[in-house]
Amino acid sequence: MCDSIVRMASLNVGNLGEFLREQRRNAQLTLRQLADAAGVSNPYLSQIERGLRRPSAEILQQLAKALRISAETLYVQAGILDEREREEAEVRSVILADPSINEQQKQALLQIYEAFRKENALAADKAAGADDNSTPDHGKPSS
Repeated sequence: MCDSIVRMASLNVGNLGEFLREQRRNAQLTLRQLADAAGVSNPYLSQIERGLRRPSAEILQQLAKALRISAETLYVQAGILDEREREEAEVRSVILADPSINEQQKQALLQIYEAFRKENALAADKAAGADDNSTPDHGKPSS
């Protein structure tokens, strides 16, 4: 069991490294240029790209900034954040970054967004509970 957890963690690190290399190439940056822009050493970045090192959230944030992508995207690749959390964080970021609305309006939108999320989560929980209650005999046919 422990071995499979270690393998899964190393798979995430490898996938992260491949993803970072692809993003770096898409940005037309050399390893050295990205390392300099992110404030990390060349050997360390090379080890991350080869899946030998697992960077901290702070290093991922620096790399994301240098690559001009969202940190949440890298967090998902690293297994720190799941896809739903990333989407939620991106929605919040977009609202907060919108220059056409003031701070009070931004906070109101975030409150409404959170209220809708809670309402939908409760509805999903109720629906799941109803499904569980529909088979009280644990799937056995009634006599």
